[in-house]
Amino acid sequence: MGLQGDHYGMALTVDDLDIENSAFFAYCADGEFRLQKCTENGLFRYPPTTRCPFSGSPDYDWVAVEPKGAVYSYNEVHHAIQPAFQGRTPYMLLLVELDAQRGQPTEHDGLRVAGNLVTADGELAPPEMVRQVGIGSRMRMVFRKVGDGFALPMWTLDETAEQPDKPWRYPQE
Repeated sequence: MGLQGDHYGMALTVDDLDIENSAFFAYCADGEFRLQKCTENGLFRYPPTTRCPFSGSPDYDWVAVEPKGAVYSYNEVHHAIQPAFQGRTPYMLLLVELDAQRGQPTEHDGLRVAGNLVTADGELAPPEMVRQVGIGSRMRMVFRKVGDGFALPMWTLDETAEQPDKPWRYPQE
């Protein structure tokens, strides 16, 4: 049966055979952000996989990670291709670099997690919030329940963190 959910009218499924993703999304449904941590080198990895991309080891533990970081990159969508997102533009997809493993295993690597920009209650952010966010904005994770035992990680502005005066944004037309 796997995990099944609905995200703004789009059907989502994680197959039973996808053990790593099933576990990840189940933790999210419990309000926990847990990542696989390689028992050989101690590095976290995302997305969940069967082997560590750095050591090749299949051995790992699920470890709670503080879900906070800074926007590393973003995509601001003005023309929604998916029917479920039409009428919800503009919206943002963020790539947030977590504080937990910045610059590891090399200075060019980091632990980065994608998710939509949302309000604190998990709804897609309104246009005025979209205009505030850019590279360097400080974010915290929230979870949007999409099904029984199934939640998606999303990002909202971290109201407890100092925000950049003017986060970098792509030039607007």
